[in-house]
Amino acid sequence: MDVFIERCAGLDVHSETIVACVLTGKQDEDLIRVTETFPTLTKDLFRLLKWLEDHGVTHIAMESTGVYWKPVFNILEDFFDITLANAQRIKNVPGRKTDVSDAEWIAKLLRHGLIEKSFVPPSDIRELRDLTRLRKKWIGHLTSEKNRIQKVLECSNVKLSSVISDVFGVSGRKLLERLVEQGYVDGDDVESRIHGKMSSKKQLITDSLFGTINDHQRFLIKQSWLHIQQLEGHIVEVEKRIDQLLEEFKEELHLLLTIPGIKKDTAAIIIAEIGVDMNQFPTSQHLASWAGVSPGNHESAGKRKSTRTTKGNPHIKSAMCEAAWAVSRSRNRWLATKYWSTAARRGKKKALVATSHRMLRIIYSMLINKEPFKERQVI
Repeated sequence: MDVFIERCAGLDVHSETIVACVLTGKQDEDLIRVTETFPTLTKDLFRLLKWLEDHGVTHIAMESTGVYWKPVFNILEDFFDITLANAQRIKNVPGRKTDVSDAEWIAKLLRHGLIEKSFVPPSDIRELRDLTRLRKKWIGHLTSEKNRIQKVLECSNVKLSSVISDVFGVSGRKLLERLVEQGYVDGDDVESRIHGKMSSKKQLITDSLFGTINDHQRFLIKQSWLHIQQLEGHIVEVEKRIDQLLEEFKEELHLLLTIPGIKKDTAAIIIAEIGVDMNQFPTSQHLASWAGVSPGNHESAGKRKSTRTTKGNPHIKSAMCEAAWAVSRSRNRWLATKYWSTAARRGKKKALVATSHRMLRIIYSMLINKEPFKERQVI
């Protein structure tokens, strides 16, 4: 096979060690192979950097194993052309397997140009990505705590959720705070704490709050309530930090907000996951496949089998499916009509993925051409 890179290295990265294999030479006949193992401490990573420079390495390849590749990438990215490879796509043939042979195999694939680069966004996008994923995780914890309070209320026969649509709204929070303070809520407390529109439900709310709550259940509710308040404060701080980072991407943010179904939080996730430079992806189809919203391609003997979507980026996939569901509820929208026409033939789940696929390809064109979304006429 043709040699594309004369001086390259393959790194087999683990939590405690890194095995580096350097291959040099224009032809396979005069190939020179040098292998060495390094610890993963920061000083040893700089020693790895010096060792690679001494051997004249220009290109490096390594697997994206967990988070272990990140500190190595952060230190080496300014000095070498680094290829981050999908571990599933560069598996070695079955047989003897060692760390040295894995590093050499990665180096050989890179040497012959057989490794496809994984998408690694720049540092500012990576920081935004960390924040949006942290916000999503904390919102999940917040929902879990609310469900835990609801479970305790049901166990104590407090039927507030049957009367108030949102137990954790303005009126519901005031009632829960009073319930935690004294263990019961009388009619006067209900009247002073409910919203004006709920005044007609005063007696019904009072009856729903009459239960068998004891000190143990009050303690459980109080602990979850304190955790909810703490999480809400953390989420507010994270959102402030996200807004600061989004100042650099005002133009792209305004473009994304022109798409129906996409609000600020979803737009922040899209920018954090795919970036703003669409030249990273050859076509919009590549972007959709990377996100995991493209139909699978499994054909044998002329028969097309499963069309199950491939495993892609779960964060952008979930965000696009939420946006697709939101746009399906709007009226007189071209994307909504496409969703319902597909749902009538293939079902709502496949229609949701198909709409996500269409929206992501639209986003690709918008970001690469710097043009807002233009609504098509519904016929």
